[in-house]
Amino acid sequence: MLTDETRYRILKVLEADPQASQRRIADELGISLGRVNFCVQALIQKGLVKANNFRNSTNKRAYLYHLTPRGIEEKAKVTARFLKIKLEEYEALKREVEQLQREATPQPEDRNKHAQ
Repeated sequence: MLTDETRYRILKVLEADPQASQRRIADELGISLGRVNFCVQALIQKGLVKANNFRNSTNKRAYLYHLTPRGIEEKAKVTARFLKIKLEEYEALKREVEQLQREATPQPEDRNKHAQ
């Protein structure tokens, strides 16, 4: 499945480095090569990415990936969705940390009980 996070991360890598190999993308994102291949093929089928063979490459399997205008637009949309999710996660984590800090900090009435 092509999640927003995976789509965002792959589009970001390809935009920054159109010559990035699928193996490098897999290593960089910490996902399997097969999953990267599946995701890149899905992005190509959706018209978000275009792949061209290097003309002068001795490695005939080397591709140059370009984000299409639709791909650039989709990256902007997925970036906004991904940012919203990450901000929600951040706020939830922040509330959890604050709760843990309150639980870990002895209250004045607790100190009085231990002093007796």
